[in-house]
Amino acid sequence: MEAFYIVVLISTGLVLLAAFSSLLAFRFGAPLLLLFLGIGLLAGVDGLGIEFTNNYLAYILGSIALAVILFDSGFSTPVQAFKLAAVPSLALSSAGVLLTASIFALPAMWLLGFTWLEGLLLGSIVASTDAAAVFFLLRIGGINIRDKVRSTLEVESGTNDPMAIFLTIALVGVLATDQGYGGINIGMLAMFIEQMGLGVILGLLGGMMIVLIVTKLETDRGLTPIFVLALAMLVFSFTGAVGGSGFLAVYVAGIYAGNRRLPAYASIKRFQEGLTWLAQIIMFLVLGLLATPSQFPAILLPAIALALFLIFIARPLAVWASLLPFDYTQQEIGFVAWVGLRGAVSILLAIMPILGNLENGQVYFNTAFIIVLVSLLIQGWTIKPVAKKLGLIVPRRIGAIDKVEVDLPGSANHELLSYRVVKDSPVLRGERIPRWAIPSLVIRDGKSMRYQYAGRLRENDLVYLFIAPGYSRLLDRLFASRAPVDEDDTDFFGAFALSPARSAADLDMAYGPGLLNENEKTLTIAELMRQRLNGKAEYADRVRLGSIILIVRDLDDLGHITSIGMSLEPVEPATNLPIFINLREIVARIRDRYFRSHDKKAVAAGPDETSGENRS
Repeated sequence: MEAFYIVVLISTGLVLLAAFSSLLAFRFGAPLLLLFLGIGLLAGVDGLGIEFTNNYLAYILGSIALAVILFDSGFSTPVQAFKLAAVPSLALSSAGVLLTASIFALPAMWLLGFTWLEGLLLGSIVASTDAAAVFFLLRIGGINIRDKVRSTLEVESGTNDPMAIFLTIALVGVLATDQGYGGINIGMLAMFIEQMGLGVILGLLGGMMIVLIVTKLETDRGLTPIFVLALAMLVFSFTGAVGGSGFLAVYVAGIYAGNRRLPAYASIKRFQEGLTWLAQIIMFLVLGLLATPSQFPAILLPAIALALFLIFIARPLAVWASLLPFDYTQQEIGFVAWVGLRGAVSILLAIMPILGNLENGQVYFNTAFIIVLVSLLIQGWTIKPVAKKLGLIVPRRIGAIDKVEVDLPGSANHELLSYRVVKDSPVLRGERIPRWAIPSLVIRDGKSMRYQYAGRLRENDLVYLFIAPGYSRLLDRLFASRAPVDEDDTDFFGAFALSPARSAADLDMAYGPGLLNENEKTLTIAELMRQRLNGKAEYADRVRLGSIILIVRDLDDLGHITSIGMSLEPVEPATNLPIFINLREIVARIRDRYFRSHDKKAVAAGPDETSGENRS
């Protein structure tokens, strides 16, 4: 019995230590998940001496934790973000993972003495990005980048795990049964289609089930988040039991449920966030305990070389090939290529060769572990500097805001929001609250009063308002402080401002001719930008027209462009190497080179030959 309490004491102490380490990460910008992993290593067999060798238990715990993380990732992903980047993200999470694994297999054969199938297995293990690491760095790390790029990275990190898991399990099966290359056949493709198809279909059905049950079920508000979690785990386990991808299903269910108005939504969100932190801590601690650092020196140099190859060659080439058909700039493709953090998923998958009794099972695990450490060290610490260097940091549209969503019972058709009036907010400067928002209560200096009798709002007042569902973001700018002024704002948005209602033909006259076609000349500048941006403009979107760049500076509440900036300075390329350019730019460069070559030939031919050609 004493042993039980000792185990609980040690486990609780490690979780608390990991939680306290988050303060260090937030203060110094350290990769938080690296700290969790490091604590597990320090407490393990080569550190404090805690011996944990149960690979199967570690895989089970890690899989459950990953399912929790993926459900919360989907729950927190707005459907607009998914629509914005669904196709390129799915290309990255399918073709990108396969390309990464295939390219990575070549140096793995040479450095570790593997066969190509063994190298492909190791490549599959480390091919997917880590959802926990990417979501933490982008959402909590204070990196404000364009919505399109952010959505691409978040959706990719949530959807590429099923592909890596499928490849790893399939290849472990092929190698364990000595099928060789004959094991890779049409049956594997059919199994992949079955797993992914069932994952999507059952995920959607599971999301509908979650929404239906939670909406119709009248229960204590404290039980609602538990119902949601239990139903999500039901979707995960049932899909896996019938041969589908449970990880894909739970992510899809999260997206569906998270974009519906659920009772006690704020409580569910807070519960999910806390549980996700706990899942991350447990997963990284367990995987850290499972490792034996004293075994690392035997493969340290090859593993580091493979990690550098993955970071600087395999991932960038796979990302470039996957995003080639899409309209991403050099800077954006370069940044997506760099944000390829490997994390707990790779270590979790590295347990599979051991469970499959493969000859080099421990080599897979140790190599993957070192690759993850190198990835978190190099990429985890440099995401923000790289984004700034590539000019992708977007100045904030609004400043600090202090807002709380208050749950209303049942299926109320209003939301109750609480805003704290912060310094320099528009409402403090006298701007009126819209009619569709109903202020009900003001708390000032600890005393509550009706809004009608509170007089003019003051700094630090707490205001409660009833609004119609879906309008909360429209109030954010009213109660937010001024956005911080950055010296790079002018460089990002351009030194000149244009009226959105101005005719686009003026641009062609001033900076052309040839910038626009005849149909585009009939549009306003705002209409031209929306057309070039496939019908929807987002804050900080850019449109290149010859030597000028148009930038969306601001939009109104309905998404109409209200302010446009113009830059005469061309955006510097991410690299002078002929990579990270999309298909449209490649075609344009080939066309320009062809016409320049043709013009040179015409000049070299001379006027006589040219006139002779014309006469003939």
